[in-house]
Amino acid sequence: MKKKATLLVLFSFIATLFLGITSTNFADENDDTFRVGMEAAYAPFNWTQTNDAHGAVPKSGEKNTYVGGYDVEIAKRIADGLGKKLEVVAIQWDGLVPALNSNKIDAIVAGMSPTEERRKEISFTDPYYESHLVVVVQKEGNYANAKSLADLEGAKVTAQLNTFHYSVIDQIPGVQKQQAQQNFSAMRVALSSGVIDGYVSERPEGVTAANVNKNFKMLEFAEADGFQTNPEDVQVAVGMRKNDENIAKVNDILATIPQEERNKIMDDAVANQPSASDEEEAGLFQVFKNIITQYGGLFLRGAGITVFVAIFSTIAGTFIGLLVGVFRTLPDSDNPVARFFQKIINWILTIYIEVFRGTPMMVQAMVIFYGLALAFQIDLNRTIAALLIVSVNTGAYMSEIVRGGIFAVDKGQFEAAQAIGMTHRQTMTKVVLPQVVRNILPAIGNETVINIKDTAVLSVISVGDLFYQGTAAAGTNLLFFQTFTIIGAIYLVLTITATRLLRLMEKKMDGPSAYVRLEETEETQQ
Repeated sequence: MKKKATLLVLFSFIATLFLGITSTNFADENDDTFRVGMEAAYAPFNWTQTNDAHGAVPKSGEKNTYVGGYDVEIAKRIADGLGKKLEVVAIQWDGLVPALNSNKIDAIVAGMSPTEERRKEISFTDPYYESHLVVVVQKEGNYANAKSLADLEGAKVTAQLNTFHYSVIDQIPGVQKQQAQQNFSAMRVALSSGVIDGYVSERPEGVTAANVNKNFKMLEFAEADGFQTNPEDVQVAVGMRKNDENIAKVNDILATIPQEERNKIMDDAVANQPSASDEEEAGLFQVFKNIITQYGGLFLRGAGITVFVAIFSTIAGTFIGLLVGVFRTLPDSDNPVARFFQKIINWILTIYIEVFRGTPMMVQAMVIFYGLALAFQIDLNRTIAALLIVSVNTGAYMSEIVRGGIFAVDKGQFEAAQAIGMTHRQTMTKVVLPQVVRNILPAIGNETVINIKDTAVLSVISVGDLFYQGTAAAGTNLLFFQTFTIIGAIYLVLTITATRLLRLMEKKMDGPSAYVRLEETEETQQ
């Protein structure tokens, strides 16, 4: 039964990966679908909602989840002009360009400026929107009445990572430039908590922030007193792959949208975006209730993906760890050829362990998910990629835990097994491994808890886990403290539940706490 269970886990793991590779297709210019990448958390350009109100379209790969905003409306018009069906793929900002170059999407429509640095990697269409830079500060803060950049002297200011917004901060005299933030959700939280005094943004986002959070204020400066920028810095264009033949077609489509219509689309996006303004007068309990009512379904789906990835990857990683750990403890073969290959495999396994234990899982996710597509044209869907990444990462740690568990078994047991004629395989399967599995069970439980929490780093490849859904919700409603308090509570329930179940399993494997010898029982009865 144990052998069958092991084979079943191995077969399921391999089959799942195979299905993940073959079930997804690369973006193909001849396909009838126009795949567009955006954050889905940058209102009013794009945001996540739970219904199709105001023209929102389904988010790719997620049921009952929709994306709306200015970018979506522009993407609709482009898709219609190309005679294709629009598919919106939610991708973290840092992953947009890699996703485009690895053919996972056809275009980026995400409020992206066609800067010179980005043009080295991808091409851009003509601009479809033009705005100007603002600074968002606290309404009652020290810099609320600033009329020029000079008035922000000494302020702690930041901007989004990998955007030109961050570079223009240097134009503020005497500014205390802070570390760039991953996204606008993080910057709004930092501003609310007083960690920063302000952040640089574009006017539509600044209007949104000030409208939905009455403690925020958007600072607009006269041209002479504000940021000095190049025209391309404040323009927004569609990002496409180098030499894409559809660039000219998209430019022709954009040319048919008059400026008045573009302005109206943006005005409607600002007015229609999901807002937290109605929550201002509600009590804290009511705010929590409203968030759960609106986004509870997203959170539950995210929690389901988190649990699935964590449990599957822990089981698969433990199996990998057992195989690697056992192989690395094999005695040297007497056959010179076999001994040579054994050393080669040991060397390869050592590299595997050192690489996956010595690099962050977030980096591994980016390399595996996008690297496989760029180098080998292997297209994994995000959930399958998550299973692969976390499983292989867990396997690297578990292999060392297993190896330590094997060495912890008394050498006398090996010698006793050999004395009664057991082979090395029989010794390992019948004597050693049962003890190892029991001894490392607490470590397996620890890896399970770690994997439940570490799925959060997979948001870099936009896996729809619990943290990703919380980020999408907070980026839309701007209720950061309340939203992430709920997310934190769900994580706590998951980890406590996993810990309790594993402790029950330990007790089950240990059996009764005390055994009574048969002879002692008979003597007592006499």
